[in-house]
Amino acid sequence: MTLTIGPLRAEPGQKTRGSLPADLGTTTVEVPLILVNGSRPGPRVVITGGVHGGEFIGVDAATRLAGLLEPNEVAGQVVICPVANPPAVYGGRLNISPLDGVNINRVFPGDKDGGPTDRMAAWLFENLIDGADSYVDLHSGGIDQHLLDFVGYRLTSDDELGGKIKAMAHAVGYERVIFGTSPDGGNSHAAANRQGVPAILVETGQLGDRDPATVRRLLDGLYRLLHHLGVIEAPQHLAPVTVQPRDWIWTGEVESPVAGLWYPDAATGDEVTEGQTIGRIIDPVDGAEHKVAAVSTGTIIYSMNGLSVRPGTHLAAIATPHD
Repeated sequence: MTLTIGPLRAEPGQKTRGSLPADLGTTTVEVPLILVNGSRPGPRVVITGGVHGGEFIGVDAATRLAGLLEPNEVAGQVVICPVANPPAVYGGRLNISPLDGVNINRVFPGDKDGGPTDRMAAWLFENLIDGADSYVDLHSGGIDQHLLDFVGYRLTSDDELGGKIKAMAHAVGYERVIFGTSPDGGNSHAAANRQGVPAILVETGQLGDRDPATVRRLLDGLYRLLHHLGVIEAPQHLAPVTVQPRDWIWTGEVESPVAGLWYPDAATGDEVTEGQTIGRIIDPVDGAEHKVAAVSTGTIIYSMNGLSVRPGTHLAAIATPHD
């Protein structure tokens, strides 16, 4: 079966590289794509990196995977988009797009008649995610964020879909598998789930890391996942998983109530209790101090490393094991 996305085509046993234009209203961007059409029938798996700027591990790993996968080793089709949000990747270094200041991972599945970021999200869904058998969105801790590796997924009322999603999340082989209890929201994987596509989020690395060893860790996870999905045979080069994946549940997210300078008193990986002071925001004008407390009990999974914050800035996310 021919794999076709726009004018890009890959026949069975063929790999095709190219880019497609995405009209964002105020500008048009080129979205890079690599189509790997296997020599045998199987599922269609879509992998995106670069949804956010400043998150380099996913972009690097997706690019490397596209070069390593050979069609004669693949059953089914793998669509790889290493830079899913070019304005943010090339023009910004944080989660928001420089075109409109919007975080694309809050507006999926987007709006083709909306602003630039809504249009970008809608383009990705229309051209890549709709019709996929599985979807994997690669993220990492950006240049201002400490983060523990984890796989994220959402609960769903569809038991069959939920079973596929959870199995995908565990197949990556990361120790922390953290689920959200609501299917709602504008995250890419949540929006894909609502359209019946099993989807997960994979977070690897922190502080804008681009170290080859970190990229290798993510690549190994992707190979495990592709094997689980029946796309590739079990690679012989993979080291055995030394920890068993464990389900965690998000318990709270701490946001900055004011603008100022952030001085954390608790670090990523620390255990905190609800009400505990985890940092202070200092007003640079008069030196006034605003204490920030944990909103729940658990482990800090990611936290803000940057100094300057504004109202709504995510300072920490907290989760706890769910056995």
